[in-house]
Amino acid sequence: MNPELRANYEAVIGIECHVQLATKTKLFCGCGNDAREAAPNTLVCETCFGLPGALPVLNKRAVELALRFGLALNAEYPDNYHTKFDRKNYFYPDLPNGYQITQFDEPIVPGGWVNCQVEGEGGKLVAKRVGITRAHLESDAGKLTHPEGADHSLVDYKRASTPLLEIVSKPDMSSAPEAKAYAQELHNLALYSGVSDANLYYGNMRFDVNVSVRPIGQAEFGTRTETKNLNSFRAIERAVEYEIRRQIVLLEHGDKVRLETRGWNDTKQETYSMRSKEEADEYRYFPEPDLPPLVITRSMVEAQRNELGLLPADLRRETAAVGTPEAEAEVLVSDPVAALMWHQVASASPEDVRFAINWLIGERVKLEEKTGVTLEASLVDHFKLATVGQMVRAGKLSNTNAKALLEMLWTKDGDAENLAKAHGLLQESDEGALGKIVDEVIAAHAAAVADYRAGNMRAFGALVGASMKATAGKGNPPLINKLLHDRLDG
Repeated sequence: MNPELRANYEAVIGIECHVQLATKTKLFCGCGNDAREAAPNTLVCETCFGLPGALPVLNKRAVELALRFGLALNAEYPDNYHTKFDRKNYFYPDLPNGYQITQFDEPIVPGGWVNCQVEGEGGKLVAKRVGITRAHLESDAGKLTHPEGADHSLVDYKRASTPLLEIVSKPDMSSAPEAKAYAQELHNLALYSGVSDANLYYGNMRFDVNVSVRPIGQAEFGTRTETKNLNSFRAIERAVEYEIRRQIVLLEHGDKVRLETRGWNDTKQETYSMRSKEEADEYRYFPEPDLPPLVITRSMVEAQRNELGLLPADLRRETAAVGTPEAEAEVLVSDPVAALMWHQVASASPEDVRFAINWLIGERVKLEEKTGVTLEASLVDHFKLATVGQMVRAGKLSNTNAKALLEMLWTKDGDAENLAKAHGLLQESDEGALGKIVDEVIAAHAAAVADYRAGNMRAFGALVGASMKATAGKGNPPLINKLLHDRLDG
């Protein structure tokens, strides 16, 4: 698209995110909540189906996790905050009881905001604040499958009534990178706060993206489209970009953008129309008669605040304080397990934070791919990582041998220093012993010494190499360099 044409329009973007809460049981009954490996139409009961006489009972843990996520979203709760549940009535064949229990006008999270990091020009990260309109608890629907070429559809109810927290953003985003960054930050917050497994593949987090465009300077919003059920950050970014371009082309040709629900075809890299929408959805909300209103007390809020622990904003402050480049910090932030290990190293051994982040965002990733063992399942903890860092700093290990040692520790328990000694990884850092070797090398390489003193710096490299060879590769390179300079430059 012509950049000048694109510059005449402004995009307005809002996102609805559904987060499956990490409870053991469903929102209103005792059925299991983990449907990943369950057979179709298992994990269901009379309450899941809304059968007469089967009354819902609110899952206390779901309330606690929703409150915790609300605090992660910077929500502010007044004392004795009042929330309630409502019935949302519409026909969906994957809702077995014919209605959804949700929250309409008194959600469990009254608002908030999220700060995310957006990649700008030249790769520089720019902070972007996105407001949160609300987040509400609701029961999930089942799943429909449409076999290709068949004249029927299949329904699986095992996911019905699983607990969801739907987070509704304000329309504060105006570009595809901003939408992607916001979704990534929600994902970070879900993992750091421990409220969800947040597995995008299994649909623990799903995103519905609302996009409209308007000419620059126009106050009123354009007609929006909603692209449903996006489950990757790349898909969010590309679907938003596609919709912006598609809508601008329509307007430039004198056509109208239709208010509609759209899907994303990842193969074709384009959105497609699913169904038209009305200007106002008529869901016939009314208060859920089988669930009493819930009062959120100050003690309930503070109990969840105490459970929050480390959040992405905390980690960004810590990494910035020790001079970590922003791009490296964001890679670390995106992996809570690695981030927590780095935080523990920073607390216990601040001098080794650079070594720790280099390994955690570099060699550690390769180890996971090579072994199939995740960092969380490995035998490397923050103490072992800090110990190896200390050994490098003390000149006992080269960086190369440090990587080799951590690879051993990945699946082998034991003391880092003893393991390094047993496998001949320790460097020789005794100044007296290395001094004798350097003296022997200087005596045996008179021509290289003369060349260096005549200004040939490559000759110095040859002397370093000869010294390292004389130590069987175990000499401390910085110390060997120092000893050579002391003897040749004096």
